[in-house]
Amino acid sequence: MKKVGLYFGSFNPIHNGHLALGNYFARHTDLNEVWFVVSPQNPFKVGNVILEDHHRLEMVRLALEDQANLFISDIEFSLSKPSYTINTIEHLVKINPKKQFVLLMGEDNLIHFQEWKKNQQILALVQAYVYPRNYKILHSNLSFEHKKIKLVKAPKLDYSSKNIRKILREGESVKDLIPNASWAYLEKNGFYK
Repeated sequence: MKKVGLYFGSFNPIHNGHLALGNYFARHTDLNEVWFVVSPQNPFKVGNVILEDHHRLEMVRLALEDQANLFISDIEFSLSKPSYTINTIEHLVKINPKKQFVLLMGEDNLIHFQEWKKNQQILALVQAYVYPRNYKILHSNLSFEHKKIKLVKAPKLDYSSKNIRKILREGESVKDLIPNASWAYLEKNGFYK
């Protein structure tokens, strides 16, 4: 049975930190593949301005073209919005009975995991691998001690799509922060200006 990591995100835009993290999980854990699940609408980011779905999807597709064991998923585009993780996972489990899924999340998301819709049902269906972000894990939170949650010593990467958008709006280049093909697409279309 293939073990697949689900890396959810708006990817607004995708950047080299996303790729580095996806590759780390694909190469240094027991995962066979990592799927980048492009989310049309994060329920915690309602009202945020994001690039149109098909453009974000295309930039992720371009970024993953030459990446072994990293794949794109547009599954949430066929589900109702906003995109609740439980709905997506239930759907993926149903249509992929021969795959074992693992939710990949940053510790910033774990800190707020109690607020997620049907969070205990998520953990009934999948494991969660948690990677470090710019937060300090609060071990007093009971969810950190759940048997299905595994803290992974992945590299801490100081990348943020929000900061990249800010740099772009200021007229600066982010060419070194974004995968080459995605950068070419972004620059050609003049996004985030």
